[in-house]
Amino acid sequence: MDLDLVEISPNADPPVCKLVDYQKFLYQQKKKQKEMKAKTTKVILKEIRFGPNTDAHDYDFKMKHAQKFIGEGAKVKAFVFFKGRSILFKEKGEILLLKLAQDLEEIAKVEQLPRLEGKRMTMFLAPKTKTKS
Repeated sequence: MDLDLVEISPNADPPVCKLVDYQKFLYQQKKKQKEMKAKTTKVILKEIRFGPNTDAHDYDFKMKHAQKFIGEGAKVKAFVFFKGRSILFKEKGEILLLKLAQDLEEIAKVEQLPRLEGKRMTMFLAPKTKTKS
C-alpha cells in the first residue's frame, strides 16, 4: 500500500503510531510549523537618542516620535548619550528619561528604569497591553 509506520507522539503511554505516507506527513508538519511561525509577533525595537541638555522643543518632538512608535506596538529604547565632560550631568539625563516615562505612562510601561552603561543612560518602554472588557 506504500504506507509507512510513523511514530506520532513518542512520549505518550503507550507511544502512538500511524500508518501514513511519510513524505506527506513531513510536508504537513512543515506547513504547520510555517503557520505557527507566521502567527508569532515580532518585537520591534526603536531607539530615541537624547543629549543631557535637550531643549523642551526637541524633547516634545522626540516624545511624539516615541508615542507613534508605541502606538504601532514597538518597544522604545530611549537613551541619553553623554559626550566628553557632559557625563557630569548624569542627574539631568536621568530626570529627562524619567520625565519621558511619566509623559508616556498612559500608553507605555517602563520595562527597565534608567541605567548608566558607560557613556549611555538607557531606559526601555513597552506598549501597555490592552485589557479586554
